[in-house]
Amino acid sequence: MDADAYPQEVLADEEPKYLRRQKPLEIKRRKFGRRAWSSYFRVTVWVVASGAAAFAAYESGRFLLYAPQLALLHPEQVVLAGNHFVESARVREIFAADRGKSVLRIPLDQRRRQLESLPWIEQATVRRALPNRIEVEIKERVPVAFLREPGEMALIDAHGVILDRPLEGDFHFPVIAGIASDMALEDRATRMQLYSGFAQQIESVHAGALDRLSEVDLSDEHDVRATLTGLGGSSAAGDSAGAPVVVHFGDGDFASKYQTLVNDIAQWRAKAGPVESVDLRFNREAVVNQDLTAAQPQPVKRMAAPQPLANRAAGSRASVAKHPAAKLAKPGKHVKKPT
Repeated sequence: MDADAYPQEVLADEEPKYLRRQKPLEIKRRKFGRRAWSSYFRVTVWVVASGAAAFAAYESGRFLLYAPQLALLHPEQVVLAGNHFVESARVREIFAADRGKSVLRIPLDQRRRQLESLPWIEQATVRRALPNRIEVEIKERVPVAFLREPGEMALIDAHGVILDRPLEGDFHFPVIAGIASDMALEDRATRMQLYSGFAQQIESVHAGALDRLSEVDLSDEHDVRATLTGLGGSSAAGDSAGAPVVVHFGDGDFASKYQTLVNDIAQWRAKAGPVESVDLRFNREAVVNQDLTAAQPQPVKRMAAPQPLANRAAGSRASVAKHPAAKLAKPGKHVKKPT
């Protein structure tokens, strides 16, 4: 159909409205005001200040971590306190890996653990002293006895830690036997706790009792076997009052047993002759020279409890009362078994 056949006004009425042109909207743009400029200024100042602060922090950190003024350059910058037997060179050697570093970069906890791994050091405190020093405060272990080892004599503390004997140092201790370096530390500590209790108790009975103690055998953790001298008393055979006596104290009640030993040793020597060993492990009785009898060759049989007799010349063991209140064991009476 030809469009020219229709009137133009008809076609104009049928034209869709959405095709008609709309009047454009006018958009108003605001110009910068005082508030906008103030906000932009604050943001700019904050960004600049933050950047300056970050740069200053970076430079300060770099100075503190790498500046030569804070570096550990010489061994003498490690200052020691509290060491008497620990060599200063041995301590400063641990900080050799930190030479040339800033003191702020030194791992203090790690160095403290390394120091405490040395046998003589029980506790160590490590701290920085600006600008360029390290201060080390040491608490050394306290030896309480000599330790008999194959080919040498070492020292040992109350916790069972074995210490090398320093070149300088004047020690007066009893000798401990029955502890070896290949023992577990827990086993050595258990035996040394037994010895410490023994030493404290006998010293509480008589001041200076440790001066009479020459050697302690801790091979048996249930028996303190001590060699004592200068106990007093003389036998009819004329043995010296200062002759050494091996005493079995067991594992407890050391004060009472030592008091009995001191009080009755003269009586035992007078009645039983020379006294070389005393066993105080039995209940209310002391067996004299049991070690000598046990050392004699005997047939293999089940051992009976020792029979204390007053006549030593007949080849029997002499037994006397352990406590002052107890009486001499009668001939033929069996000694009670150890408790």
